[in-house]
Amino acid sequence: MKTSEIVEMTISEIEERLDAQKAELTRMKLNHHISPLENPMKIRETRRNIARMLTILRQKQVNEK
Repeated sequence: MKTSEIVEMTISEIEERLDAQKAELTRMKLNHHISPLENPMKIRETRRNIARMLTILRQKQVNEK
């Protein structure tokens, strides 16, 4: 997910998407420990998407106040 896409989302949409991404990351990690994923770089990509969303979410919360 690109940064520009995240910036256009509302705070509630980012929070919902963040929960989904965290669940996805947990599932991918578990599956990777059981049997290797076809593309293990997806774990890194998901982790970075979570970080992007958290950063932009925090920026939006600060700007609201």
